[in-house]
Amino acid sequence: MEPVDPAPVDVVVIGAGQAGLSAAYHLQRRGFVPLGRAAAGEQTFVVLDANPRPGGAWQHRWSSLRMATVNGIHELPGFAVPPADPTAASRDILPAYFAEYEERFALDVLRPVSVRAVRRADDDPAGRLLVETDRGTWASRFVVNATGTWTRPFWPRYPGQERFLGRQLHVADYVSADEFRGERVVIVGAGVSGVQLLDEISHVADTFWVTRREPEWIEDDFDIPARVAAIAGVEDRVRRGLPPGSVISVTGMHWTPWARAAQRRGVLVRHPMFSTIEEHGVRMPDGTFEPADVILWATGFRPALDHLAPLRLRTPDGGFRVENGRSLDEPRLFLIGYGPSQSTVGANRAGRDAVRAIVAGSAALAA
Repeated sequence: MEPVDPAPVDVVVIGAGQAGLSAAYHLQRRGFVPLGRAAAGEQTFVVLDANPRPGGAWQHRWSSLRMATVNGIHELPGFAVPPADPTAASRDILPAYFAEYEERFALDVLRPVSVRAVRRADDDPAGRLLVETDRGTWASRFVVNATGTWTRPFWPRYPGQERFLGRQLHVADYVSADEFRGERVVIVGAGVSGVQLLDEISHVADTFWVTRREPEWIEDDFDIPARVAAIAGVEDRVRRGLPPGSVISVTGMHWTPWARAAQRRGVLVRHPMFSTIEEHGVRMPDGTFEPADVILWATGFRPALDHLAPLRLRTPDGGFRVENGRSLDEPRLFLIGYGPSQSTVGANRAGRDAVRAIVAGSAALAA
């Protein structure tokens, strides 16, 4: 049962992945105290997380994603990732790292807590935002939304999809290539995950790779400068309220170790997107038929922002107007891990910048 009066707090952080923990760390560094530890007069924050355990999306990744092949790990602020065996599963190493981080800095993450809605308490632009959850309601001066994308896998719709008699799954549901041994697998998507799983599955199954557009391979490594360039490429889109788009749409296809491996074995063969799906396979644009036992949709994710609907911030183009991690239409709301801050490097920076703005805003409210 929800309390009669919402619990007052200065900042609510929604999500305890990379971006949320970064924000919590910087809040604590700037004098904010977890709500349950605060004395009278201290500024407070609370971190809410929907997962039952620490680790953000890392705890849900497939078991074959090893530390050596993880794309773009970046340490949380103030505590480096401990040395790990490159062959160790990332879902074993990184959630433990996140758990130790939460304990080391006493962030007091509340979980599992499902946020149902964020709405304005009243018409006062300097008033509070109500964060309604399955474990009560908080009345906050600022909300830092860091819910990421993992819970919103994107499934494109194609004619005949419901007729397919084989198995369809999204990357979010993937466990291991072994489950496809001896089968024919159509892999849809040109992103990093699609190519990585193409390489992995092709060792045990017959693969058929399709994408909507011909990949434009870039010879440069997808290193930190390339990722920073991708972040910069998305900033203008979210400022205008457009959906962020994918990293691939900004940077093109960079050669990764698994892309090179698939190329060497002759399985990195791209085909155009099929036109329709039939009971036992897919029909190609030229009319030919390709049999399939499995269709694996490596088609990305969308931001998990449905709980923000009561604020009515979504533009006609389907995005949110955001600049430097802050909503342009609701300044009490910060969206980090969204758009240009979706990478781990960007998420750390966005957490820090959001807290700087909150500190400035808190000072203005106190003046």
